[in-house]
Amino acid sequence: MTEKATFGAGCFWGVETTFRQIKGVTNATVGYAGGTKENPSYEDVCTDRTGHAEVVEVEFDPAQVSYDHLLDVFWSNHNPTTLNRQGPDVGTQYRSVIFYHSPEQKGAAEASKQKLEQSGRFNRPIVTQIEPAPKFWRAEEYHQRYLEKRGQTHCAV
Repeated sequence: MTEKATFGAGCFWGVETTFRQIKGVTNATVGYAGGTKENPSYEDVCTDRTGHAEVVEVEFDPAQVSYDHLLDVFWSNHNPTTLNRQGPDVGTQYRSVIFYHSPEQKGAAEASKQKLEQSGRFNRPIVTQIEPAPKFWRAEEYHQRYLEKRGQTHCAV
């Protein structure tokens, strides 16, 4: 039985690729969540006026990989201290966000954020939002497995 986890950590192409490589992850789908516009397109989201974030919906088998491990991957693959930006990508669509699907995920996400804050790994506050999972809008087909289709492993920064 699989569960879902939804993460926003900048450009969704690289985030998708990162999560696909984890044993126990059965699928990763790029899309949009957290905004107001119904059925948004990539062009809509890029205007930074829809409120949506670029996110990856991860389906995973909790018998093979824990949600805590997915959180560790999330934290270690982006900078959670930059508000509404990752590297050269700027806008609320690139915000750092964890959309939780259960009270257990909410608790785990909050605990992992607090642990990271106390670790001293970052000298700036962590701005990652932790919110209940809203409706997920699947991105256009050309965005699915984008880097894989191009033989790339990560976004060129």
